[in-house]
Amino acid sequence: MATQHTSSALPAPALSAAYPMAKPGYGKRSAPDQHPRTRNDFAHLPTRERYVAGFIDHLPEGAAMSVKTLAKQLPLYGQQAVSTSLTDLSVTGHLRRVRCPVGAGDETRWVFRTFWSRTARDNEWWNTYLATEQAALAARPAPGVTASSTAASPPPWVPAEDPPPPALPDRPQGEATQESPEPSHADAAQGPAEPAETPAPTSVPHQRTPADPPDTAPAPGPARSPAPATGPTAPTAAPHSPAYLALARLGRTDQRLALSADDCAALEAGAAAWFARGVDADYLTAALAAGLPERVDSPVGFVRRRLADKIPPRLPDERALPDAPAHRVLVECTDCGAPGRPEALPDGLCRPCRAAHRPGAGASPVGTAEAAAGARDIGAYVAVLRDMLRAP
Repeated sequence: MATQHTSSALPAPALSAAYPMAKPGYGKRSAPDQHPRTRNDFAHLPTRERYVAGFIDHLPEGAAMSVKTLAKQLPLYGQQAVSTSLTDLSVTGHLRRVRCPVGAGDETRWVFRTFWSRTARDNEWWNTYLATEQAALAARPAPGVTASSTAASPPPWVPAEDPPPPALPDRPQGEATQESPEPSHADAAQGPAEPAETPAPTSVPHQRTPADPPDTAPAPGPARSPAPATGPTAPTAAPHSPAYLALARLGRTDQRLALSADDCAALEAGAAAWFARGVDADYLTAALAAGLPERVDSPVGFVRRRLADKIPPRLPDERALPDAPAHRVLVECTDCGAPGRPEALPDGLCRPCRAAHRPGAGASPVGTAEAAAGARDIGAYVAVLRDMLRAP
């Protein structure tokens, strides 16, 4: 006696390890809060839809969900039958096809996903869930934007904040040279043989050599000032800003605008205002040296006036991106693929497809009777015309 299957869902074909997966970010997505899998999950569906639903329910996350891919894996039905089954599953509340924008600016691309729910959901639940997905997508930071990248960077002319090298202690040269170096391997080998041998004369300061007469001996070590080579004692000058350097090069571009060091320091703030508005040294030089008179009596006054009168307009910060359009999750019509807001596509279908899918829309008794009556009238009219043509 054959064993009778008590499950309403047809047994789905066994999944192979080679089932095609979608690209990262695409494919199947399981909706949350689903009921545990039971034998009667799809008992309310027809046989074909029950078979397709059971197969999709066992697919892993990220599996390819195109009609062509599903039809290749389902031996009983072709692409047209699978497409119709997906439409019916969308109407019954088991799936929604969604496109989501990913990225920011010019790198935005659309990602197509299919949200699947073993438990049938109504339109209100799907709209709420997709609104939650949209909020999570909008709160997600754009790629490449971090807190460190959004922080204001210092001007290019500000030197890097490197810690200064440790200053050597002020000690006399004589004391500094008294420190004996590390003994070499040769000295270590000779150490036990000659323990009483004194250090080499080269390592002893000249001012303390016993062979020198007292009247010709140099001053003692502590009384001498430290040599400059012992360490940096004077701070190095800070590098000049690009504004200062651009003003200093004006005289080389045109001798009529030759400025002294004091002039460049006095005009540095005005030139820095140009750099703060996004211009570079070439732009500043071309603007200040354009249309010069034959003689410039006061280069510093002339440049100061041009810095104030010809300052460029302030442009928006390139790092501050314009207000990007809000990331909106769009639902695709399961039948024709037309995108729209979740509220505008109830049951996952657009208005024309929903009207065509409505039960009895194309088989109304009244419409069938009218069509038959119209067909009879046209046939009678054609018969009359034929009789008239045959008449002599």
